[in-house]
Parts: sequence; C-alpha cells; structure tokens
Amino acid sequence: MYTLLKQSGHARRGEFQTVHGTVQTPAFMNVGTVAAIKGAVSSYDLVDLRTQVELCNTYHLHLRPGDKLIHDLGGLHKFMGWERPILTDSGGFQVFSLAGLRKIREEGVTFASHIDGRKIFMGPEESMQIQSNLASTIAMAFDECIKLPAEYSYVKPSCDRTYRWLVRCKAEMARLNALPDRNNPHQMLFGINQGGTYEDLRIEHAKKIAALDLDGYAVGGLAVGEPKEEMYHILSVVDEYLPQNKPRYLMGVGTPGNIIEGVWRGIDLFDCVMPSRNARHGHLFTWEGIRNINNQKYERDTLPIDPQCDCPTCRRHSRAYIRHLFRAGEKLGQRLAVMHNLYFYNTLMEKIRAALEEGTFEAFRAQYVDLLDTRI
Repeated sequence: MYTLLKQSGHARRGEFQTVHGTVQTPAFMNVGTVAAIKGAVSSYDLVDLRTQVELCNTYHLHLRPGDKLIHDLGGLHKFMGWERPILTDSGGFQVFSLAGLRKIREEGVTFASHIDGRKIFMGPEESMQIQSNLASTIAMAFDECIKLPAEYSYVKPSCDRTYRWLVRCKAEMARLNALPDRNNPHQMLFGINQGGTYEDLRIEHAKKIAALDLDGYAVGGLAVGEPKEEMYHILSVVDEYLPQNKPRYLMGVGTPGNIIEGVWRGIDLFDCVMPSRNARHGHLFTWEGIRNINNQKYERDTLPIDPQCDCPTCRRHSRAYIRHLFRAGEKLGQRLAVMHNLYFYNTLMEKIRAALEEGTFEAFRAQYVDLLDTRI
C-alpha cells in the first residue's frame, strides 16, 4: 500500500495506495470537520485546489447528522460528493479538548455533548463502529491525547491503556470490514504513537504498535502546547521505530515551517485547521511570508495576494479587493482567502515532493523553513 520512491536523509517521497485512489506523499490533508471546509469551499473546489485527501471529524459527525444516517445514505464519500481519500479521526482529540466534561476509564470515555449536554460513551469499539458507518478510507484508532506538560506517572499508564485500546480497535475493525452491509469493506486502520515528550515512552509505544502491523502510523499528542523544538526532537526519536514500509502521519501540524521540518524527520502526512482558520481572519500564506490582508497598506494594492501563486483567487483578484471584502464583512472574502491558503498548502507539498525527487530538499528547507512562517 505504501511505496517508497526516493529518500533524502530521513525525508521520504512515496505513494500511498488506497481504495479511493493513490496519494502522492508527502501530502497535506485538508480539514473538513463536519464534511465541509469552513469558508464555503465545496468538494468540487477542493479538486481545483489540488487536494488529495480530506479529513473529517468522527466526534462531530456522530453528533450531527449522525453516523448511522450517513451509512444509510451510502457513506461519507457519497454524502459529501468527494471521491478521493478521506481520513476520519477517532474522536480522541475532542475528548482531550473536553477535559472538564469527561471521565476516562478502561472501557472508554464518558463525556457530555458540547451541543446539548447529553452523556455520550465512546470506547475503541464505538469509535470503530462510527467510523465504519462513515466508511472513510482511513480510520484512526481511539486513543487518549495528553495535555502537555504531563507527569511521567500519568503518561505511562495512559500509553499502556492507549495500546490496549488499539488492540481492541484492530479486532473490531476486522469484524466490521467482514460485515455484508459495509459501504467500505476495505477501510484502513492507523495506530497512534503517544508518550508525551518522554523518549523512553515514545520508543516503547512505537515498538509495541509497530508489531501490530497496521495500515499506517500516526504520531499524536504533539503541537498541544510544547515548544516546537521538543516536537521536532520527538519526531527524530520515533522515526527509527516506526515501520519504514507504512505511511507516517503527524497529527494536527501545522505551519509551513513545521511541515518542512516534519518531512525532514520522515513524516508523510499532515493535517491542520491552520490554513482555513487563519484565512478566515485574513492571514494569508505566501512564498514571501504570512500576509495580513486587513492591513491599511493593501487598500490600493492591485497585486494578487501572492504574485507567485496561480490559485483561482490570485488569478482573478487583487489584494485591495480581498481587503475590501473583509472590511465590508462579505463572506466572499473568507471563501477566496480559504481557497488561496488551501491551494498554497497543497502546492507547498508539490514543491516538497519535487525537491525530494530532484535531490534539492536540503536547499529547499534552508530557503523556506523560516521564511514561510514569517509575518510580513
């Protein structure tokens, strides 16, 4: 399913084959939380924006409109009009974010819905059942995402429990894929490496989950408040212990610079709400740095957001016009800005892949890793 085409140091250029198409890696997965990109960007737009994979949220879709409804309507691909791969997260991060409303035990987690307050129980089996109903290409294992910093005495038993949950996820996914009524009987399962910022826990956990021979592996529990240097260090530590013949996914990351550094350390897949969220506030990624289109200096600026960009927004509209839309409170401004940022992230990945193929990724990293995260 994963083919390594070329390697430069630890950085990998590969192909990941799925039932919904082949993903060229490294790749960025655009986040469509409730089966839609925030900013009124459709599945059809995403094709034009060079998106390969969309990520949807298990927790939110379970609550609304309901995973059983989506199953009855033919699965998530049909429901949202997207034929390419979809990854669904497990709900674990949402449980993490509801710290004041949850209770964790061996069976799973009980927590309160953020919509109506009703009590919900989710464990490994329930997460797999929901994701099977959604019929995504890739299902993520149910885990506990730990807030950092965290005491070793808490992280160690949490890692052990997350491993036991993963074993249950694998068994339940195998059972579900064998059912006759599944919209995607070839659903893949990715395990998640946890361990906070403790090297020994990360290595131990990576070894244990690697032995389960899953379809892919994620590094979770990072980019949740720790310094980026700690995140990079952990990525370097676990790189050696994750299977070389499976895709690696860094969850919830991040800035363009974070992505470049992640690729440098052997990561193949990324996701983050940053490009769409920042765009909705007028913060636009360019090959010169991050531009705040709300600034007064763009009032009469007839240039596109990024002269080096050929996205639909940059081909047709000026900085002055985009700024006007934001100032006037027009939703079109958000839509055009989100389209630009998503296109930028996807073309960033294309350029990374090209640099890896050409053997120039080290120079590419040196040129852009700091520049792309700089506000201008």
